[in-house]
Amino acid sequence: MWRQRLARKRSRLGIELGVELGFTLGSRIQPARSDELTTNMKGGRASLSTRPCITSLSYARQRQPRMTELSIVKRHRGVFRTLAALLASGAILGMSASTSVFAQTPGARGSMAQVFAPGGTLRASINLGNPVLASLDPATGKPVGVSVDLATEFARRLGVPLQLVAVESAGASVENVSQGNADIGFFAVDPKRGQEIAFTRPYVLIEGFYLVRNTSPIITNEDVDQPGVTVAVGKGSAYDLFLTRELHRATLVRIPTSPAVVQSFLDQHLDVAAGVKQQLEKDAAQAGGMRILDQRFMVIRQAMGVPKARGDEAAAYLSKFVEDMKVSGFVSASLARHHIAGAAVPNDDEQ
Repeated sequence: MWRQRLARKRSRLGIELGVELGFTLGSRIQPARSDELTTNMKGGRASLSTRPCITSLSYARQRQPRMTELSIVKRHRGVFRTLAALLASGAILGMSASTSVFAQTPGARGSMAQVFAPGGTLRASINLGNPVLASLDPATGKPVGVSVDLATEFARRLGVPLQLVAVESAGASVENVSQGNADIGFFAVDPKRGQEIAFTRPYVLIEGFYLVRNTSPIITNEDVDQPGVTVAVGKGSAYDLFLTRELHRATLVRIPTSPAVVQSFLDQHLDVAAGVKQQLEKDAAQAGGMRILDQRFMVIRQAMGVPKARGDEAAAYLSKFVEDMKVSGFVSASLARHHIAGAAVPNDDEQ
């Protein structure tokens, strides 16, 4: 008698296991209401998915008295072998990250690394002409700054080495990326540059201002755009591109690099120097006898960029990275660490 009761308990356990996994104890798997665990074997890997199952516990229990433990095992021998193999491999329990549907797989990360760094090393173009973004460390002679920190973190996430391609001007940095000499870069968003480069949303906002001599009659921004007024700008910089579109009467004088703008303004006896506020303040303090106009002429939206030829997926991946870096506080912390004042991390309303 006790043997019969034990057999019934074992049989019931086997039946309920079959029901839980979505198998009827008849001859087939049927779709329906409760969750069914299915396996998909592709390329030697197991992936998990769920779909409805109409197998009912009452139906299985109705058949239970007719079945013995031995008949269950025999009928579903192949099923149990498959489940045992999956459990042993850790596919069902999620023991292996490579088979998890929730984790980023090494293969996925590797595929993006191939897109961004096809040569095996991520080449980041760094503009040393904008002190907000990067400068040379006087102790080591190496580039440092928020753009360097972002490039380093991005390479780490891709799992590839980083090579910094440092240049002295924004124009040269854009050329690096456009001509395939760098994989990513850090630029001000501009429609002309956007013809070949896919930009993220800005990670920092900086301001463009005008600088004049203390004795200059120029007081407001409107005074700048007048016939006969000469304005020094860094060639290919964001404010060069902007002022080329916006100034209609003044004459732009393009200087090879932004850090050389103020000195060229003095040497060539020009009327106005245009540039990033932080650079102008630094140069004015060193030279003396100059003042910055009260009103900015533009907001410079600094972003990361990747060649459009790398595809939409690469652009979306880079954009997500930048948003993560802003939300996490990474960008703000980097600016503070490098003692950058007057630059702001944009919020959603300032994108």
